[in-house]
Amino acid sequence: MKTEIKRIVIQKNLRQRAFTLVEMMLVVVIIGILAALVIPKLAGNTERARITAANADIKGGIKSALGQYEVDVGQYPKNLQDLIVAPGNARNWHGPYFDPPTLPSDPWGNPYIYHFPGKHNQSSYDLLSAGPDLKEGTDDDIGNWQ
Repeated sequence: MKTEIKRIVIQKNLRQRAFTLVEMMLVVVIIGILAALVIPKLAGNTERARITAANADIKGGIKSALGQYEVDVGQYPKNLQDLIVAPGNARNWHGPYFDPPTLPSDPWGNPYIYHFPGKHNQSSYDLLSAGPDLKEGTDDDIGNWQ
């Protein structure tokens, strides 16, 4: 009789220590609300960070490599590949102008777009990333003329 009472008391205690379905659903709803508030803010910051990184590449590292090439060779390269491999007509080429000797990709994983002579900078070059929409010639392009 005593062992049966102890078993009933233990079973009752186990039931009282467990979470109910309502409590579990309440936790899931709270996590969902928090996720709905936080995720859009993080996504916006990620896109801004990518735009900032593209600007830094265009107006920093790649611009420096193009400038060094122009000082060494006397003109800007016909394409970005000339910064990695010496073109046949280049005297005084001291590249590759990137370390490691590979062309950087924009933050969206696409190659930077280079035009020489430039459409916006006719006496120089245009260097751009197509931006978040991945299409050249749209409003979200990130270029060295902006």
